[in-house]
Formats: sequence, C-alpha cells, structure tokens
Amino acid sequence: MDSDTGAPRQCFGEGRLRGIASSRSARELGLWSATALVVGHTIGVGIFLTPAELIGALASPGLTLAVWIVCAALMLGGAFTFGELASRYPAAGGLYIYLREAWGPRAAFLYGWQCLLVMDPGVTAALAIGLSPYLVVLWPAAAGHEGALALAIVWAFALVAMAGLKLSSRALNVLTAFKVLALAVIVACAFAFGAGSWSHFSPFWARRAGALPLHEAIGLALIGAFYSFGGFWEASRVAGEIRDPRRTLPRALALGVATVTAVYVLTTFAFLYLVPAERATTSAEFARRAGDALFGASGARALAAVVVVSASASILALLVMAPRLYLAMSRDGLFPAALSSVSPHTLAPVRATALLAVVASVFVLSGTFPQIVALFMCPTLVFVGVAAAGVFVVRRRREDDAPFRAPGHAVTPALFVLLVFVVAGFIAVARPLPALAGFALVAIGLPVRELFARRRLIGPDSRGGAE
Repeated sequence: MDSDTGAPRQCFGEGRLRGIASSRSARELGLWSATALVVGHTIGVGIFLTPAELIGALASPGLTLAVWIVCAALMLGGAFTFGELASRYPAAGGLYIYLREAWGPRAAFLYGWQCLLVMDPGVTAALAIGLSPYLVVLWPAAAGHEGALALAIVWAFALVAMAGLKLSSRALNVLTAFKVLALAVIVACAFAFGAGSWSHFSPFWARRAGALPLHEAIGLALIGAFYSFGGFWEASRVAGEIRDPRRTLPRALALGVATVTAVYVLTTFAFLYLVPAERATTSAEFARRAGDALFGASGARALAAVVVVSASASILALLVMAPRLYLAMSRDGLFPAALSSVSPHTLAPVRATALLAVVASVFVLSGTFPQIVALFMCPTLVFVGVAAAGVFVVRRRREDDAPFRAPGHAVTPALFVLLVFVVAGFIAVARPLPALAGFALVAIGLPVRELFARRRLIGPDSRGGAE
C-alpha cells in the first residue's frame, strides 16, 4: 500500500517488465507449448516410483487410486488459484510476482533467494541424480560413473536452454509428446499383452495384514502424491513469453494438471494390474516386476528408456523456466543487475542459466536424491502456500481486474492452501533436520538482502513496499 494515500501500491517493476517482454522477447509460447511446460516439468522420475510408494503404504488398490484422485482434485484447485493470479499479473516471475504483490518485496526476495540457492538447483540435481541410474541400464559401460553422468545431464540441458526459447521449447514439446505417448502405450500394452491379472484388484478396499497404521499411511501417501504433482505452478515464470498470458496461462495450468492426473491414475491402474499390491516392497523392485510382466526380459531397458525421456523433459522445462525468475528479480532491483542480461542473439538469460547449472552441480557433488529432496521440499511448500493464499489479498484490493477467476472461490484456494501446509507439516515432522537446514538457508537471505542494499547491488525500491 502507498504510505501517503493508502491506495494499492503499483508494483515497481511491472511496467518495465512488460516493456522488456514486448520489445526484447517475442512471445513464442502458445497454449500447447505452455501446457507442455506444465506436463513436462511435473511428470519426472516419480511416475515409476510414486505409484509403488503409494501402493506399499496404503496396501489397498482402492485407497491408492482414491488418494490420487482426491489429491488431483485439490491440485486442480491450485491450478485455478495460480491461474487467477497469473491472469492478474501476467509478467515474468511467477510466484515471486504474486508474493510481491500480496505480501511485499521482502517475502518475494526470500522466495527468489530460496529458489536460487535451494529449490531450483535442488530439483535439477535431484532429477539428474535420479536419471543417471536409468542411463546406466541403457549404457552399462557407464556403471560407476553416475556422478559424472548427472553433471553431464545438468550442463547438456543448460546449454539447450541457453540456445533460446524457440529451440528449447521445440525440444520440450517433442520430449513431452513422446513421454505422454510412451506412457499411453505402456498402459494400453499392460491390459492388452501384459502378464497381469484383474485379481490384483481384489479385495479393492481392504488393506493387507501388517500394513502401516492408516493415518501414517495416508500421510506418507499425501507426501508422495503431492511431490509428484508439485511444480506445475512454475510455468507461470515464463508468463512474459506466453501469447495472451492472461487467458492462455490459466488454461495451460488446468489442462496440464488434468493431463498429469490422467497419466498418474492410468499408470497406477496398469501397474496394479501387472503387479499385486503385496509385491510393492520397494519402488525399484516394483518397477522391475512391472517391466518384466509387460515386456519380459527387455522390460527393464524399455522402462529405463521411458524414464530417461520423462526426466529429461522435466530437467529441460525447469532450466527454461527457472532463470526467468532471476531475470525478473534483477530487473526489479532485488538481485544484482548482472543477472538481468540476455543474449542478444537468442534472448536467453545465459548468465542466470549458467548460475543455476553451477549451483546444481554443487548439489550433485554433495548430496543424494533423498537428502536433496528433504532439504528443499519444506520451505518450498511454505512459500507455495503463502503465494496461493495471496489470491485472497489481491482479490480484496483489485476485485474486478481478472479475466479469469478461480471457480469455487474461496473454498477452492483454501483447500489447496490447507493441503500444502498439511504436507509441509508431515515433511517437517518426518525429516526435521533437513527441513530446519532448508529454512536456515532461506533465513540467510535477510542479512544478504540488507548487505546488497547497503552496497547498492540492488535498487532502493527493493527495501520499500508492503512489509
């Protein structure tokens, strides 16, 4: 709010960002490309891991499918919520923009800080580490060099992202289309040719003996399902390069979440047909048994190929989307100006992308997949929940300026925000030390912000606003 008039404060970088978007960056992305960003980034390695985790924890086919569907419905509410926020603020930056407008520049800076140091490189590194064993299945000679493979994966896709939005979006479209087609073929072949049985669904609702207590099982299942859906909101970071973002982005978010839901539910249904629930001892063993039942001796290699394509699309989508946040923040004066430059030839944020790849490489060299995920998940979810709750704030300030409005407001956003904080609470209880470490890294951003401001590395506007 403006301190003198009490009127809503104009966002201090919005006009400049819109001018930059129109003059220096062609709006390359239509509805399909924006939807491909959502689907490509959301469906990663977890498509073959999470179903086994849910089946193993819930110990019931019916409960497993029910958790997927309920979580998907709440995620669709989240897509509607972020779709409304995107229609109100169609500038590059995504959640950073929504946090800034609803809660002020300090919250926005902390979100960008944790994205730069924790979430974005953490997700990139986790995907690369998770992908490398599947590459070894396809290329056995690389066994023992998984770390080097993960580093090569990070930098290969970073170079594609640096080549410009036109090339990277086309590559992502192809990878996403192949990913969805391959998963559809797996589902079709499972029921047409797979060595499965409908008896695996009976009993449908009853849980097997020795299963975890129901409340504990549901908590674990919610974490796994949410993690698998997580990240769909990041497509809003490239709003400045989407054609007619006020209308296209809400549709892309909703279509993307609906597509992801269909893929997860059908794939889980096919896996249950191929492998009985009691065989879901570990994710790797469950995926191996599903591959054997579907493709016989070549099952492991076939599934590994699909995982490689799936995870590759996720990594490329993130490396395309994430640097747009750093670009927006540097142009708003919240990050050093050096990150605001783009290539004069490709209009890609080369420095920001290279910085992300460097930090991701540090994560690859210093952590494992579970450690990295535990570090960034909890603080990230808190920011996602706070950003989604911002829709209540901006609606109160600017009631009539949104081309798209979330259906079922205010129940729809409230249920999504509740789910986010419940999952964050489960993670904090289950892994308190990594969660505390993640929040500590976020908290370091406060003195860093003050240091930047004192040394004039960031603009004076970044210290004002609704704090």
